[in-house]
Amino acid sequence: MRLFHLADVVEVMHRTAGIDAAIEVARARRGTQFDPVVVDAFCASARELLADSDIEPDHEELIAADPGLRRDLTGAELDSALEVIADFTDLRSPYRAGHSRGVADLGGRAAAVAGLPDADITLVRHAALLHDIGLHGVPATILDKPGALSVTERERLRMNSYYTERVLARPAALARIGAVAALAYERLDGSGAHRGLTGAAIPMTARLLAAADTYRAMTEPRAYRDALPPKKILAELRAEVRGGRLDATAVDAVLEAAGQPRGRRGSGPDGLTPRELEVLRLIARGASTREVARVLGIAPKTAGTHIERIYLKTRSSSRSTVTLYAVQHGLLDTLVADS
Repeated sequence: MRLFHLADVVEVMHRTAGIDAAIEVARARRGTQFDPVVVDAFCASARELLADSDIEPDHEELIAADPGLRRDLTGAELDSALEVIADFTDLRSPYRAGHSRGVADLGGRAAAVAGLPDADITLVRHAALLHDIGLHGVPATILDKPGALSVTERERLRMNSYYTERVLARPAALARIGAVAALAYERLDGSGAHRGLTGAAIPMTARLLAAADTYRAMTEPRAYRDALPPKKILAELRAEVRGGRLDATAVDAVLEAAGQPRGRRGSGPDGLTPRELEVLRLIARGASTREVARVLGIAPKTAGTHIERIYLKTRSSSRSTVTLYAVQHGLLDTLVADS
């Protein structure tokens, strides 16, 4: 940080007034704003450091040339490094203190509940620590705005996941973590950010991260609302599952990891609710929307809504593909048993 403080000022002075001005401001603030040791090291090499500054350095080359920068972080060292980044990121807003660590802890425990292998549990935890690093590209005035965001502000906030993906694209060791971290705001129905992915394109690691992040965020206050009470959080999460946005298995795992009661409703693959499973079995056997409504005692419009959600969740485009989906997932066996 001491190096950063000096670099932040001298870069501006050099760009606007030249090398001599950069050296002068460093010396003038030596021992007050800047560390004397850092100033002396800078002044001794300023002309070399600032020469050809318009040429972008090859950071990978610089790292490769310095053995001290090439030391691999292992196990606890990597955990500690990512926690530092997480804490620094969360300091962007007073409402977010401890958020990333909380998501990492909850997400890791939920991944274990869901039966993921150890490598994936670690991946979820690491991705959770970094999932909001892209917020450094979002103005604090947006993060801490007490009222509703404008359309432009919402779009800027949605860029968080894009920035996260790009920041973590290099080095390769971080790319796998970044690939999951950047999916924290994706939703199964395609309404998320920033790619708008749906269903099978979102791996279980990312589904768990999304559920853990959503749960944790609702337990924390924000500029525009207070922390939500437990019953409200449960209701909100279940609504997200019913709406096809969050994965039912992931939400149940997060609730169990958080010590909250899991939903009593059963669920099928891809977050299909019990009612949607009933509808799916009927339409797979050839029932029309009106026939579904008559058999289940619901309005045709409600039946149509269920069918639309089934097509969305199963990524089907026709009755044939939704029927094949039911067959592949063994969903028609229950119909036979019931009959």
